Amino acid sequence: MAAKNVYRRLLHYVSIDRPFMPGAIAALLSLGLWQLGSWQFLEQQIYNALFQIRESLPRSGWDSRIAAIVIDEATLQQYQQFPLKRDRYTQLLDVLSDAPPATIGFDILFIEPSPEDAEFAAAMAANGRVVLASAWNEAGEPLQPNPQLQQSAAGVGQIVHQPDSDGISREATAFVGGFPGLSLVMLDVYNVVPETDPVDLPTPEFAQELQNVWVNWPGKAEALATYSFAAVAEGEVPATALADKLVLVGIDVVGADPLKTPLNQRPSTAGVYLHAALLDNVLNQQGLRKLPESLTLLLLLAVGPLTSWLLFGRKLQGRMVAALMLPLVWFAIALTAFSAYRWWLPVAAPLGTMLLAGIGIQLREQYEKQQLMSLFGKHVSPEMARLIWQQRSDIFQEGKLEAQELVATVMFSDIRGFTSISEKLAPRELLNWLNLYLDQMGECIISHGGTIDKYIGDAIMAVFGMPIARTTLEEIRADAANAIAAGLAMQQQLKLLNQQLQEEGQPTIQCGIGIHTGTIVAGSVGGAKRLNYSAIGDAVNVAARLEAMNKTIDTGNPYNLLITSETYEHASDLYHARPVGSMQLRGREQETVICAVLGERERGTGNRE
Repeated sequence: MAAKNVYRRLLHYVSIDRPFMPGAIAALLSLGLWQLGSWQFLEQQIYNALFQIRESLPRSGWDSRIAAIVIDEATLQQYQQFPLKRDRYTQLLDVLSDAPPATIGFDILFIEPSPEDAEFAAAMAANGRVVLASAWNEAGEPLQPNPQLQQSAAGVGQIVHQPDSDGISREATAFVGGFPGLSLVMLDVYNVVPETDPVDLPTPEFAQELQNVWVNWPGKAEALATYSFAAVAEGEVPATALADKLVLVGIDVVGADPLKTPLNQRPSTAGVYLHAALLDNVLNQQGLRKLPESLTLLLLLAVGPLTSWLLFGRKLQGRMVAALMLPLVWFAIALTAFSAYRWWLPVAAPLGTMLLAGIGIQLREQYEKQQLMSLFGKHVSPEMARLIWQQRSDIFQEGKLEAQELVATVMFSDIRGFTSISEKLAPRELLNWLNLYLDQMGECIISHGGTIDKYIGDAIMAVFGMPIARTTLEEIRADAANAIAAGLAMQQQLKLLNQQLQEEGQPTIQCGIGIHTGTIVAGSVGGAKRLNYSAIGDAVNVAARLEAMNKTIDTGNPYNLLITSETYEHASDLYHARPVGSMQLRGREQETVICAVLGERERGTGNRE
């Protein structure tokens, strides 16, 4: 029960006069999901999709100054050993010395000493541009190159790699406790190479243990200039192919150092390409930028209310078009920002917020429709109910129907001698007898376009012309004519009902009807806990007085149906009536003429009286 009350109170705050509220609530819910990380998985998948879409567009791809030398299946087949003996690395450096690269980075750990270390160290010292790798084991212990090799290297860079939960590498670790990564150390060495343009390098933030950067993958791994280790070491690759390049040496065999990227998922590629991507990003200052957290939160706060405002008040077709266009527009913006400006904007969270806002609007409308139907569902025709719903924005405010001044036709009907009849019937029989009468009379009213305002014991109050305000004289005349037609239909139906009652041995019914056309005030009447839509005003009082006058005016009143001259003036071309008296209305100097309806005119013979 408490949850239901919260739900109803929440829907009250998203009523029709608050078009932004469904979106605001959706935005707050989306923010909560963002803080809990619930959008993360979808954002990661869209990250992959953005790269895949961009890959199909014309673009430059990998920087031609970067190359990779990989220990691949061909290398293992040729040398028939793994890991390779270190004299193979010495052989590689000797071959590269003929046309030396700008810098060489080994994405391979050389921790344990070996008999070939002296020659390998000498080759590194002769080259002067070799960077070695370091890491940490699971216990947090450093895995540094053995001292003999480390002394001959131009630098040492860490190769920490932390893929996301789905296995995709979206970030590269630039620093660990201020210690730079392999790619950054390579670029630091590259900056001192003669005739090269210095590269701006990121600086460590020592307050962060791990300092990651978002990777802007230049393309698929196989698009990078890559050479087999054995082919280079055996002199099968022209020496000039790697001259002045930033060369990474790593392992690319199944099961060794696997790496998944948005563009290389199945099959995966090798970890050496993560360092190559960071080289490319820093070398060209083309790193991927992510929207700051504060701006992301502001974006979600804006998307919800904006979506709500754009969808509010639209018809189904317009809403469907808007609901389709909004996600497409935002995705186009995100794709453009990603492809042209390297901004990774959140996509899943804004689209989810739009969806939540749309659901909020639908829930609000469903709630409002339930409110309206609870008020009118059994009081008006289905056609009128649909019309009320279509024009709800004109009459519905703050969870209730807004007060309106209307020109309408009011009807009162009442059973003659009800008190004496009620004394003759048992309570259950009386209620069944009365409900049968009210049901058939109500059907006559509703079928002629009237709204049943209320049942007052055995009396019925109905209004023709609410809650939709009449704006033309023709509409007001139609309401007056419909009220008279309903009154005649009620008396005709009452004859049939009395035949049935007589056959069943129950009391027959006579009723009087009064109808007046005038100004009323219609709106929600009641307290905070219970409301009823009703009409009040002098026109209501006049109709009630007319109904009571049927008790004394029975001569020349065949249908027990009295109307005022105001009503007759609007319907005189359709119905016969004759004056039977007059009454003084409040605020008027002249008395109002009372007429008894005599019947319907023949079509084409009407006149204004």
